Amino acid sequence: MAAVAFDRVRKVFGDGTVALRELTLEVRDGELLVLLGPSGCGKSTALRVVAGLDEPTGGTVSIGGRRVNDVPAAERDVAMVFQNYALYPHLTVRQNLSFALEAAKVDRAEVRRRVDLAALLLGLGAELDRKPDALSGGQRQRVAMGRALVREPSVLLMDEPLLNLDAGQRVEMRTTITLLQQRLATTTIYVTHDQVEAMSLGDRVAVLHRGVLQQVAEPAVLYDRPANLFVASFLGSPGMNLVAATLERTADGRVLARIDRHAVTLDAACLAGHPLAAGYLGRRVVIGFRPEDLTLASAAAPDDRCLEVAVEGVESLGSETHVHVDVDVPPVWVDGAPRAPADEPATFAGTRLTARLPGRVRVRLAETIRLTVRTEHAHLFDPDDGTPLR
Repeated sequence: MAAVAFDRVRKVFGDGTVALRELTLEVRDGELLVLLGPSGCGKSTALRVVAGLDEPTGGTVSIGGRRVNDVPAAERDVAMVFQNYALYPHLTVRQNLSFALEAAKVDRAEVRRRVDLAALLLGLGAELDRKPDALSGGQRQRVAMGRALVREPSVLLMDEPLLNLDAGQRVEMRTTITLLQQRLATTTIYVTHDQVEAMSLGDRVAVLHRGVLQQVAEPAVLYDRPANLFVASFLGSPGMNLVAATLERTADGRVLARIDRHAVTLDAACLAGHPLAAGYLGRRVVIGFRPEDLTLASAAAPDDRCLEVAVEGVESLGSETHVHVDVDVPPVWVDGAPRAPADEPATFAGTRLTARLPGRVRVRLAETIRLTVRTEHAHLFDPDDGTPLR
């Protein structure tokens, strides 16, 4: 096991594409760190730089305190699991697992020990004499993981390994990976664009966008205290609702967020968590709240806590229902850190909001409903640089 460190790592490809921009990040010894971000953000490039498959243009990559920029891939004690299984179709599961060890002339007894242990950990004991075409997708991915694990590497790299699995298999494999990580404590870097995978698997999650590290923290911290508008909008499924608003103070001392024709009172907990908000009175801000912080209002709910809106879309998912509504304010564009230019054309006139409601709630298209905004959990951002007002 060994820590992995990126120190101002830069990667520019031959066509001028900048994949990594001064990436500085430490992966702690024995932790599972998830690299999360949209396609093209640089996360797979970061993985390949650690593996030795790509050479950094600048900066330093270290494994266990040893600089490895010039160390051949085969000498880094790193194993990698890709999204495609890349198994040998003519070999059995046992032979696939043992192939690299036998090629390295590892003692036969040791090969058997490692293969049997991997089969036990991955639930492949009954499949050892079968060939890949007789296995399910989940079983093939287990074999691919086992082939990496039998090498007992210092660092395990996983590049979207669950991408080709169906929903049920992904859930099963996430559980398997979590249990393996707890059992083996191998330093692991896991790449994904799936927020659910990131939140459920990572000891910490590092969010990348356009080659720039946006934030690295434990999943709950990322969710509750995003460092900027990009992290706020990207993390979560559905993502955080982001709305342009104006802050106002009433005669009785309350602070309101004016959204369209609505004026929503901000809870004291929200204001306490955003001490810079006082400097934005009379100015535009971006207010963010998670879909679960929009709830159907009771008849007694005060107007200054509610939005009265028409239902534009309904997704019934069984355990929960996602209700989509619009408010008549220009959309907040988040296409970078913090956002795209304000004059970028919108795809629709207003801002789309999503409420996550209980599964048995029934609402109809075009129905007018009142939604209570739980502003104690709201986030306030500067609209120009995308940073939180704290």
